[in-house]
Amino acid sequence: MGDKGWIKNASGQILAQVMDAQKPAGNLIAHLVQAKMDLKVGEPVEFLVDKNHREPTMRHHTATHLLHAALRKILGTTVTQAGSLVAPDRLRFDYTYNKPLTEQQLRAVEDLVNEVVLKNMPSVAKTVPAETARKMGAMALFGEKYGDQVRTLVISEKGFDKPEEAFSIELCGGTHVRTTGQLGLFRLAGQGGVAAGVRRVEALTGPEAYRAMAAMQERLQRAAETVKAQPDQLLRKLESLVQEREKLEHRLAELKKAGGVAPAAEGTVLDVQGVSVTMARTDSDDREEIGAVADRFRQGRNNAVLVLFGEQGRGAVHVALTDDLVKAGRKAGDLVNRIAALSGGKGGGRPQFASAGAGDPSRLGAALEATPSVVAEWLQA
Repeated sequence: MGDKGWIKNASGQILAQVMDAQKPAGNLIAHLVQAKMDLKVGEPVEFLVDKNHREPTMRHHTATHLLHAALRKILGTTVTQAGSLVAPDRLRFDYTYNKPLTEQQLRAVEDLVNEVVLKNMPSVAKTVPAETARKMGAMALFGEKYGDQVRTLVISEKGFDKPEEAFSIELCGGTHVRTTGQLGLFRLAGQGGVAAGVRRVEALTGPEAYRAMAAMQERLQRAAETVKAQPDQLLRKLESLVQEREKLEHRLAELKKAGGVAPAAEGTVLDVQGVSVTMARTDSDDREEIGAVADRFRQGRNNAVLVLFGEQGRGAVHVALTDDLVKAGRKAGDLVNRIAALSGGKGGGRPQFASAGAGDPSRLGAALEATPSVVAEWLQA
């Protein structure tokens, strides 16, 4: 992208605002301007470059050379530039390669460029004979025409002294930073395909890279808050949610196969003082699903109690009572707390259905064995 800026007269008045600067033919530089005052042929003027437009463009231009060199070092010297865009807010680089970069390759390229940035290598441009540049190993861009004298950019700790040790040597007529440290930070922003055998990456430097990282951090924080986790625990939380979703989808598929009916509670059935007590284990930790099992148990029954022991996760105890027991003043919450107390837990719920967490899941087995006696004491209370 061309420079932007202003054209002033000898009195310091702005004659025109420069919107773009390009080379339409040969070495002719054409400026697209928006005139503010009359422009007169032969009038001496001063051209002022907008540094807020040029400086970030310089950073992204130098970063393009570093990116090209890094890709060749990571992927091999068959990689060559196939197009690019250098703008104040980003860079876009097309290169020859036949498949997307892996996450490991992307990180390796990014790390290598940032390593050069931290070394604050000098970026030196000189005009030298074309043959000299060729012997130095300078890369020429596709479709470009070069004369006998070529401007050569060397990015190296040794400058032009030892071209064989340079990180990057390319023929280039554009503007660049003086040292790589001026980039501040280099960050890849995405990749994609352009055509068969041509890939594209986008990248950011300096303040643009920092802003992108800050925006990513904000999204990470919001995502963590959404799932009620700390940012450094977000991945673990998401993995847990994915596993839970897969489990629920599996159970939903089973319910659909059964016609949408909640599974029946199957376990040990005992008569405790005339009350039918069903004790069973469940591998579900979904309270709504367990509630559906409890509702099915209660349908069409009288004088019956269901005690479910959930052994997934932190463990739980669930109790369901038939309506006649509830009408007689019995409450599921009272019984579930008596049983859960044997494992160090407690809970509550509705009179006909209540749940409690297990303080120590390893003690649920003992709680199950003691349930008949606990129910007997509860009935006598």
